[in-house]
Amino acid sequence: QVQLVESGGGLVQAGDSLRLSCAASGRTFSTRNMGWFRQAPGKEREFVAAISWRDGSTYYADSVKGRFTISRDNAKNTVYLQMNSLKPEDTAVYYCAAGDPSGMVVRTTPLGFRSWGQGTQVTVSS
Repeated sequence: QVQLVESGGGLVQAGDSLRLSCAASGRTFSTRNMGWFRQAPGKEREFVAAISWRDGSTYYADSVKGRFTISRDNAKNTVYLQMNSLKPEDTAVYYCAAGDPSGMVVRTTPLGFRSWGQGTQVTVSS
């Protein structure tokens, strides 16, 4: 199991930017697919972005494509989510997630990830 700790959330205005960070423990980070999900009040947890450990391929939900960028720094055991042009509908708790070591397929559903962080709140005011 890997421990994940998110940071970087906050209250911003529409159009602003935020960068979320997720620090992972252990030595297997570089072999895990990583993802970001979010959950707004009264809604199900939804996929935001994911990044492959094998070749760095990235995947995005349509709602954030072109505005959000996921990246990883294996030397720092950290995955990032750069969020630009934020909208009020981006307001949610954002969760970092890690897949199993050496996972061959990048999943875009919560069931595809085994380890989760505690979440960080992002609030975008209009």
